[in-house]
Amino acid sequence: MKKLFAILLAATTFAAHADITGAGATFPYPIYAKWAEAYKKETGIGLNYQSIGSSGGIRQINNKTVTFGASDAPVAGAELDKLVQVQFPAIIGGTVPIVNLEGFKPGELRITSTVLAEVFLGDITKWNDARLAALNPGKKLPDQPITIVHRADGSGTTFNFTDYLTVASPEWAKRVGRGAAIKWPAASSIGGKGNEGVAAIVNRTKGGIGYVEYAYVKKNNMTFMQLQNKNGKFVSPDDVTFAAAAAGADWFSVPGMGLSIVDQKGDEAWPVTTASFIIMYKDPVDKKASAEVLKFFDWAFKNGKKDAADLDYVSLPDSLTKQIRERVWTQIK
Repeated sequence: MKKLFAILLAATTFAAHADITGAGATFPYPIYAKWAEAYKKETGIGLNYQSIGSSGGIRQINNKTVTFGASDAPVAGAELDKLVQVQFPAIIGGTVPIVNLEGFKPGELRITSTVLAEVFLGDITKWNDARLAALNPGKKLPDQPITIVHRADGSGTTFNFTDYLTVASPEWAKRVGRGAAIKWPAASSIGGKGNEGVAAIVNRTKGGIGYVEYAYVKKNNMTFMQLQNKNGKFVSPDDVTFAAAAAGADWFSVPGMGLSIVDQKGDEAWPVTTASFIIMYKDPVDKKASAEVLKFFDWAFKNGKKDAADLDYVSLPDSLTKQIRERVWTQIK
């Protein structure tokens, strides 16, 4: 955690001298900050990235107050066309259910999509509920109320988590659905700002359950739950299970590359694997700044794989980044 804090502190330290400005998703912030620190040392070019949530990032790029926006909830192709923008994935990771239950280690508790949906719907209100106990034989679950912790801000992480629940749980699809900001149905719900806020609230709330990007789980040593995937296998989140879920993705099959890769087939696939996207104008006001953004991500695609792996993100394959350069970046003037 100290190392990550140092990275984030470094990011804010050089932000005042930045030549590149971006804003949006908290999901990729740890890796963008790490890349930015290394890129600054190598090139002298700084990055000011505001980790304000996907909805904020979309709002800022639409208002032309930053050079790029970042969102984990992809913008629809029709909206990109309307605003004369392009979008491309930059990194892949996973959203993870986290809990605060005394006496349980990371990955010790199991849950299915159906039961996870019932918890977040508020239909399951105690940890020793028979439906949770049936999935965890031999585990002594406490007679303790469940507190739901969710994002208070418009969030791509929320979009991806609710996208998964919508795809995997008919009951969730019928009663709530997907969105970057939703009305949370459970009575005992608390909102936190950013992945950082959700992680902090779960850490101090006994009986709490929330969802965050995996880098925050790893760096805070949080207790995550195993999820049952589409093949019926219980899996833990890491770069291997994220890569397994992303392996068969056909990114150009969807306008604007806005592909959902939740609930993919595969014995090792993590069910809530997602990409984080970059949004830019085809004809930007500041063409020099936009060119610098492309140089930054070109450098990151070529040189940032180890840093990504260290934080348990999954880098895009070289074949895909080649296509992004040829089919997306060439549209930017």
